[in-house]
Amino acid sequence: MEPTVTILPASAMPEDRHVLKYVTLRYDDDGIVCTNDDITPEEQALLQYTPTPAPRSKVLLHSCCAPCSGAMVEEMRYLMDLDITIFFYNPNIHPKREYEIRKEENIKYAIKHGIPFVDCDYDSDAWFKRMVGFELEPERGIRCSACFDMRMEVTAAYAVQHGFTYFTTTNATSRWKDELQVNLSGVRAALLYKQQGRDLQFWVYNWRTDAMTRRKYEVSVDEKFYKQEYCGCSYSLRDSNIWHVVADEAEESQEVVDAFFQDANAHFGDANRPKKYQIALQKSTAVFSSRQKSAENIDANNW
Repeated sequence: MEPTVTILPASAMPEDRHVLKYVTLRYDDDGIVCTNDDITPEEQALLQYTPTPAPRSKVLLHSCCAPCSGAMVEEMRYLMDLDITIFFYNPNIHPKREYEIRKEENIKYAIKHGIPFVDCDYDSDAWFKRMVGFELEPERGIRCSACFDMRMEVTAAYAVQHGFTYFTTTNATSRWKDELQVNLSGVRAALLYKQQGRDLQFWVYNWRTDAMTRRKYEVSVDEKFYKQEYCGCSYSLRDSNIWHVVADEAEESQEVVDAFFQDANAHFGDANRPKKYQIALQKSTAVFSSRQKSAENIDANNW
């Protein structure tokens, strides 16, 4: 039977998906202050690794890209015998051409393995609304929490509406992501529906073993997956040139990942960075103004 590719329009997603939850943005004399809600005892309990769902359980797998999906799909489909559907909701990916490339790789892999695929609208406008104020946050910072929250909330909503008891995400397999951030967003999204009496669980599992990481890269090579060089959002693209890593599975060795974030933290720890960014923005704005064809007619400036 030919696997299905289902289109999910933005109109079918939660209307409040652009609204911040669990993270707070406020202003004081020193500028913008970003904070994250404390983890509750209930959330802490749900963050522990949980048993594998019973064979043929329906699991909605949020997928960020094909390279991160390969080994997880193998494990879930063929070793755990789970009934999985791939859910592609990643409004963070920028530019749209990059988004389309990653999505098409994912669809091809799903079709090859006969797995249903949910193709969500490119919901970038809502994503940028939710990220306002977090533009200068580093990788693994509060912006990433807000991004994971949004993607997991939309995934959880679809899971509830379509009879899935479990959902999880391929973001949990990457050592470049903060595992606690990823899983906490999933747990919180599931709790939104548990509080309404709905039976939904975010499945927390250790997808980062050395064997799983090695297999992930083997599948990527075998399938000749397109291999992106940054997380996905415009801010990670902006910052990705700061530090480059080696190729293949060595790039996810714990030593390489730890070294990257030590270097990144030193960069983002610069207290003058917001001021430097504002100065750079002012300069670029001045350059644009000097190139304007018309100060009154905006359409005339679309070159």
